[in-house]
Order: sequence, then C-alpha cells, then structure tokens
Amino acid sequence: MTQPVQLKLRDTHVFGGGPHVMGIINVTPDSFSDGGKFFNPDKAIEHGLRLGREGAHILDIGGESTRPGAEVIDAAEEIRRVVPVIKGLKGVVPWISIDTRNAKTMEAALAAGANAINDISGLSHDIHSLDVVAAAKVPVFLMHMQGTPQTMQKNPSYNNVVEDIFQYLQQRIKACETRRIETKMLVCDPGLGFGKTLEHNVAILRNIKRFHDLGVPIMLGASRKSFLEKISGGVKPEERVSGSIAAALWGLSQGVQVYRVHDVKETVAAFKTWQAVSS
Repeated sequence: MTQPVQLKLRDTHVFGGGPHVMGIINVTPDSFSDGGKFFNPDKAIEHGLRLGREGAHILDIGGESTRPGAEVIDAAEEIRRVVPVIKGLKGVVPWISIDTRNAKTMEAALAAGANAINDISGLSHDIHSLDVVAAAKVPVFLMHMQGTPQTMQKNPSYNNVVEDIFQYLQQRIKACETRRIETKMLVCDPGLGFGKTLEHNVAILRNIKRFHDLGVPIMLGASRKSFLEKISGGVKPEERVSGSIAAALWGLSQGVQVYRVHDVKETVAAFKTWQAVSS
C-alpha cells in the first residue's frame, strides 16, 4: 500500500498536519455544482450546520460564482449575500473562510465573524486585499488561476504547468512576505479547473507533492470539477463524488493538508478508512 508522504512543516503553522476538510457553501444562484440550492441565507446556514456535524474543520462561504463564464457581481451584492450566513455560522467550526477576491467583502466578512480568507486570485485581483490580510492577521488561501472566470477556459496554455504554477505561487508568497504577512498564515492552492485543460489538471494532481517545496500547506480543490467527468464519467456534478474522493485520497497519500469539498461526510469517512488501514 502507498504510504503517505512524510512532511516537515513548522508546528506553528495554523494548517499544519491535517487532513483539514473545508466544506463549501455557495450563497449564489449560479455556481456550477449547487447554484441556487443555498442562495437563501437560512438554507445556507442549515447547510453549514450539517457540514459542521459531518466533520468540516473549515466552512468556506462565497457569494460570487467563479465557474467558467460566470458574471461578475459588485462587492455590495456579494456582501449582502454572505454576511448573514457568516453571522449564522460563527463558532460552528474552528474556521470560517470568506471566499472572495474583493477587499471590501473581506473586510465586511471579517467584521461579521470570518477568520480566514480564500482568494482565487491569490490576493492579486484587488490592490487593497494584501493590506486587509496584513492588518487582520488571519490565514489566507492563495490560489492560482490563469485569466479570469470569464476567460480562463478559452485556451489555457503553459510552458510547464506544474512549474509555472509553482513559480506563480512562490511570487504570491513573496508578495505577502513584503507586507509582513507571516508564512505560517499562508496556504497555497494550485487551482484545479481554473484555467486548466484535462491534461493540465492530471499533471498537477500527479505532481502535487512538488508544491510542498513552497514551504506552506497545500489545499486541493478537486471536488466535483468537470475534468473528473472526462476521466470517470458522471455528467452532473453530484455524480462526480467517486472521482472527487479518489482525487482526495491521492492527495492524502501525497501529504496534502487541506481539502475543499462539497461532500464532507463522504470525504471524512474515506480519510478515516485510509488512515485506519495505512497506519
């Protein structure tokens, strides 16, 4: 049996060790997997409570869809969507993450009770976001995306997808360090599905342990992504659970620390089984 990769991370890192499961809450009408199901704040809060009971360590709350071709919304609308949900879920799990690329939304979410930030642009979309994170001193998930949600899947290309993403994330870490954002607060996400072809996504997964050389924890977000359909079938997003679990277990074998998932109960059960038989 493949043994998990052994890593040496600082014990002081907030997301060292693991695995940490991040449950997804899309407070949107048009997200690719569950758009509209949790657009109502009460339903989103109910969903978050269930994810917490199922074993989520982090709840990631987003008010703007970032699926390919999604429409941009302004920060005021994004804030209106997420703040009631954050307030309703504060304290349910150790970490409430705001999934946004807008500094104003970050500030409003933190004021409402969020204590982590997940930015698909790696804090590069909004020039004020680095300042917000530096002042708040909260963990931040830095993701790689080629282009924008409107353009990212039109013709993604790389010289070497793994090394290009590695260098980008390395640059974003350095950008954080220049603002005195502590490395122990950073997590990097190679951004599966965000400006990547099937071949790119497979190459990233196959070489996921390369990103340990960044010196910070890795987050893996393979859950229900469309590339899984091309590999294993499952036309509808909810039919891609098996592929999602397979990707997560591969990540676990490679030492990945954080997993952003829709199916918390199934992922937690798979991890417990893996750990029981591989210890």
